[in-house]
Amino acid sequence: MTGWTVDEHLRDKPAASVALYRRFEELVASCGPYTVSPSKSSITFKGERRGFAGARPITKGLRVYLDLQRALDDPRIHSVAPYTSRLFVHHLTITSPEQMDGEFAGWVAEAYAVGAGAHLS
Repeated sequence: MTGWTVDEHLRDKPAASVALYRRFEELVASCGPYTVSPSKSSITFKGERRGFAGARPITKGLRVYLDLQRALDDPRIHSVAPYTSRLFVHHLTITSPEQMDGEFAGWVAEAYAVGAGAHLS
């Protein structure tokens, strides 16, 4: 095998988990162009400058990470850690489409800006 693919991550996952992944991908796509870089641990979404988000379908939903320029405090976020001096990585487990609301979409847009290099200015 030459490497992991998105299809391999989605294979044998519950339909609800696949739907959550597809919704997450739609939110990323609504921000602009991106590429995906699947690895064994997750599907990384990359912008013009760097990776900014990742997702991995699991049995009970979707594991997500977002790189943001600020630390968020929200019940959906189960951990926040400094990634660099200007970035914080946020880990979430999404279990329902309702969790990907307008506020969540805003976080995805913020992460997308990081992928374009917003954290460098």
